[in-house]
Amino acid sequence: MALARHQGIEAVPVLDERSAGFFALGIAKRTRTPVVLVCTSGTAGANYFPAVIEAFESGVPLIVITADRPPEMRDCASGQTIDQQKLFGGFVRFYHEFAVPEAKVPLLRYLRQTTAHAVERASTGPVHLNAPFRDPLAPVADETATALAGEEWEAFFGHVDAAGPETEPADVWMRLEKRGVIIAGPDDVEDVETYVRRVGEIGAVSGWPVLADVLSPVRHHATDAGVVVAAYDVILRNEALARALAPEVVLCLGGWPTSKVLRGWLETCGAEVWLVGDGAGGNRDALHGRTRCIQTSVTGLMVERGGPVDEAYAEAWLQAEAQASGALASAVREEEAFVEPKVTAVLAERLPAGAALFVANSMPVRDLEYFWPANDRGVRVYFSRGANGIDGTLSTALGVAHAGGEAEPTVLLTGDLALLHDTNGFLSVPQVRGSLTIVVVNNDGGGIFNHLPVAQFQPEFEKYWATPQTVEFAKLCSAYGVEHVAVKDAEEFGALVSVLPKQGVRVLEVRTERERDAAWRKRVFAEVAGRVG
Repeated sequence: MALARHQGIEAVPVLDERSAGFFALGIAKRTRTPVVLVCTSGTAGANYFPAVIEAFESGVPLIVITADRPPEMRDCASGQTIDQQKLFGGFVRFYHEFAVPEAKVPLLRYLRQTTAHAVERASTGPVHLNAPFRDPLAPVADETATALAGEEWEAFFGHVDAAGPETEPADVWMRLEKRGVIIAGPDDVEDVETYVRRVGEIGAVSGWPVLADVLSPVRHHATDAGVVVAAYDVILRNEALARALAPEVVLCLGGWPTSKVLRGWLETCGAEVWLVGDGAGGNRDALHGRTRCIQTSVTGLMVERGGPVDEAYAEAWLQAEAQASGALASAVREEEAFVEPKVTAVLAERLPAGAALFVANSMPVRDLEYFWPANDRGVRVYFSRGANGIDGTLSTALGVAHAGGEAEPTVLLTGDLALLHDTNGFLSVPQVRGSLTIVVVNNDGGGIFNHLPVAQFQPEFEKYWATPQTVEFAKLCSAYGVEHVAVKDAEEFGALVSVLPKQGVRVLEVRTERERDAAWRKRVFAEVAGRVG
C-alpha cells in the first residue's frame, strides 16, 4: 500500500507501490507541483524506483518519503528491513534521513526546516526523505506530547512558503545573422499562450522556420508561432532536399526532437546548435555536436537580427511542408484499411479542442510525430520522454486524469505491450475522480521493431523482439470492471472520441496488423519524400 498526496487533492491509497509512483508522476505532470509519495519500509520503496528515474530525467517534482526501521533494528535480520540509505542513488535532487522522531520543539524545528528545504529542491525533480520510526506507530494517547500542548502551531509554520522561492533564469540576448531553423522540441510548459507567442516572435525576428515536434505546444497552436513545419521527418527523407535545406545554425527549444530522421539530419549537416533550456543543468547534448547550452527560459531569450533575412530559405520550407503534409493526409484518408496512422489522424481531427492526451512511448508517439498536422485545436499532449520507456504508462495516465478531474477528461494512446506492462494500474481505477479513455492499438506485439533491420531475421525476430501476446483485452477489462469497446472502423472510432465522458475509465481497442502497417508506413514515406521539393 502506498499513498500519493498533492495539495488540494485528497490522499489516494494505491495498492501497488510501482503503480503508485507513476500515478503520482501523472498528477505532478499535470499540476506541475510536488506530489508526496509515502510507503512502508523494506522493498516497498524500491518499487518507486522506475517512476523516480523518469521524474529525475524529465524534471518532474516528487517527494518520496519511505518509512524505515530505527537504527537499532537494522543489520540484524529484522523483518521488512533493508538498507534504504540513498535507495535511489543519483536519481534524486536531494536525499536526507530524518532523525528518529521525538516530541521536542528543537527536533520539530529541524524537521520543519529540512522538509521546507526538500520542497524547494523538489522543484526540478524528485527528492527522497527516509523516515525511521520506533514503536508505538499508532496514534494512541500517551504522555509524550504533553510538553507541546502550549505551542502556537500557526506561528510555528507561518514563515514557511509552500510554493518555495520563485526564481527566473536571467534574460539572454542573441544576435542572429546566419541561415537557421528553430526546433521546438518536447516541452511541457505551464503558460502555453505566452510560450507559443514568444516562439512566434523569435521566428519573426530571425526569419527562421519553426520545426515543431508533436510534443511541443507549438504544433497545436501553430498560427501564433509563425512559419511552422510539421512534416519535416518525411521531407528530410529526400536526400537532395535535406542537403539543400541544411542550416548554418539551429536554435533548439526544449528537449531533443522525437524524430530520429531530424536528429540524424542535425548530426549530418554539422550546424552550430544553440540548446535553450532552464532545467537543472547538466549535459543535454545527446548528439555531441557544436553545441552551446544556454540556461534561460524561452520567454527569457531575447533576439535581434544582425543582417537581411533569407526569405527564400523559409519559403522553401513552407513549400515542402505544404506538399508533404498534404500528401501524408491524402495517403491516410484514401487508405481503406484501418491502419495505425488512421488512429492518430482521427484523434487529431475528432478529439475535442483543448483535450488532454497522454501518449505512450514506442510506436504511438512516433505516429503522432509523423501524422499529427500543425493545427490550432490546442490539444494538450502529456508524455514521459525522460527515460523513453513504456514503464508505468497506464498509472501515469490515470494520475494525469485524476489531477484533471471531471472538468478535463483525458485520453491515453498506447500500444498493447505498454498497457499490459502496467495492468496493476487498473487497481487504481476506483480512486480516479476524473475520466480516462484508453485507446489501445493492439497489433499483437512491439510494432516499432518492425521498422528496424532486425525484423528480417525470422523466426528469432518474432519471438524475441516483437514478443507477441495472446491477452483478450475484453476479459482483462471485465476482471477490473472497466468498460471495453472493440472498435470496428475509423468512423466508429471518431464518434467515440469526439465526445469524452466526464467520469470513469473505458478502453477502446483498435485491432491492427503489425507487419502490414509497418510496410504501409515505409511505402508512404518513400513515395511522399520522392514527390516533395
